Amino acid sequence: MARILLVEDNEMNRDMLSRRLIKQGHEVSIAVDGAAGVAQTKAELPDIVLMDMSLPVIDGWEATRQIKADDSIKHIPVIALTAHAMISDRDKALAAGCDDFDTKPVELVRLVEKIKALLNKSATPGS
Repeated sequence: MARILLVEDNEMNRDMLSRRLIKQGHEVSIAVDGAAGVAQTKAELPDIVLMDMSLPVIDGWEATRQIKADDSIKHIPVIALTAHAMISDRDKALAAGCDDFDTKPVELVRLVEKIKALLNKSATPGS
């Protein structure tokens, strides 16, 4: 299963989602702000990052831009997680470098499918 970095400042969201992902067999580490998310992505090299967009210190958009600007980690897929469900929010997340987008509250089945799709894509040579 995947090594997932969950970058989420809301304790309730973090606890619920991490427990559900661990129950699915994933290994989950947690960062509580955007700066920590960037640092942990560099240090831990997770298979995928789940990035809340409304974060303290630096927001998820800037954290994603920093990840995607770093040659050593830019290959790691990032899924934006946000309560903002407008098309413009999705476009803003993708423009920042996110590989996919999902809304809160998280629908676990849908999110797990997106994780699988991105991990399969990154495991494919030439992708």
